[in-house]
Amino acid sequence: MTEKELFETYNKDVYKTCYFMLHHAADAEDVCQEVFLTVFRHDWRRVEHLKTWLMRVTVNHCLNHLKKNSRAQANEKRLQQLAPPAEKAAETVAEEREAAKECVQLLSRLPGKIRAAVSLRFISECSLNEVADILSIPVGTVKSRLNKGLKLMKRMAEPANDGKDGGAYGKGRTNVYSVFRR
Repeated sequence: MTEKELFETYNKDVYKTCYFMLHHAADAEDVCQEVFLTVFRHDWRRVEHLKTWLMRVTVNHCLNHLKKNSRAQANEKRLQQLAPPAEKAAETVAEEREAAKECVQLLSRLPGKIRAAVSLRFISECSLNEVADILSIPVGTVKSRLNKGLKLMKRMAEPANDGKDGGAYGKGRTNVYSVFRR
């Protein structure tokens, strides 16, 4: 059997397998060509069960192609995450900075134990269990300190807004939690 006869005999089977595995015609054609190039580079005439071996080579090429594509997609996602975010309007940036300064000032006015829990949770982004381990207190105590701290900060922020419309929270301004999540 010549290479041409081999190709003509098994081309449709190899392509069908590639298309079934890759679900994309252009990729299936590319991988099909790669399969036959690989087969022709090897001593395929000595293979006892030629069709079985050829299909195994086909499946391996398809799996390699899928792995390569998934790695490329993962790398692309990582690059998108590392890329600088779309620029915000100057007004939005200024409002966020002002809100962050206000939150830091409010945080500095909290009692030490409560300030530690709030800053570990929202500034350092530690989990509740991590905060509990760091402060050597139960998770329930962490939760109550966080709750009390946020309530105190809200109360401290209200007089600055003269109590109109329920204060800064829920009225289009940045809240404490969202500022600390950055």
